[in-house]
Amino acid sequence: MNAILLAKGLIIGISIAAPVGPIGILCIRRTLAQGRLYGLVSGLGAASADALYGLIAGFGLNMVTAFLTGNRLWIQLIGGLFLCYMGIRTALSKAADAPPQSNGKHLLGAYASVFVLTLANPVTILAFMGIFAAMGLTQHHAGSALTLILGVFAGSAMWWMLLCMGVGLFRNKLNTKGLQIINIASGAIIGVFGIVTLSGVLDRWL
Repeated sequence: MNAILLAKGLIIGISIAAPVGPIGILCIRRTLAQGRLYGLVSGLGAASADALYGLIAGFGLNMVTAFLTGNRLWIQLIGGLFLCYMGIRTALSKAADAPPQSNGKHLLGAYASVFVLTLANPVTILAFMGIFAAMGLTQHHAGSALTLILGVFAGSAMWWMLLCMGVGLFRNKLNTKGLQIINIASGAIIGVFGIVTLSGVLDRWL
């Protein structure tokens, strides 16, 4: 395994995950309201989606890439609606005095919801295609592409782990009223991202 390429993947994964957007807000809110485990599992959903897009770009799955880019507006429309739904659901959720007990069903739902939200941004695959092109990686360099993708997943997962661990330190300092304010604020921010996404789709259609 090429250690340098793996390190580059780590940096790329962190740089993709680090910007604070709707996914970051959602993971921070889940960490504060439901505990570090829920936030981390949600972040792993985003890391998995990034890795999947990296696989598609790295191994030249042209039919999948063409479908995603060709239907980008529809995918973004679904993503925008889902963000609005998540925003409303988050804002209306009741704060609890203590994080709920985790179970497989709820953790799977946390993972799946963020995985789907991240996939709803097919622009990511174009970014990966640019990265592979800049590094001179093609379908003939499958091993190198896989190493880079592994690094991307590890870097993204590392970022979400550090974020959730750091944010989790503030969980015990918040009372129910504080958590309720965070729910409303987080829901409003996520909803705004959803509205902006829908506005962009409508602008391109009209």
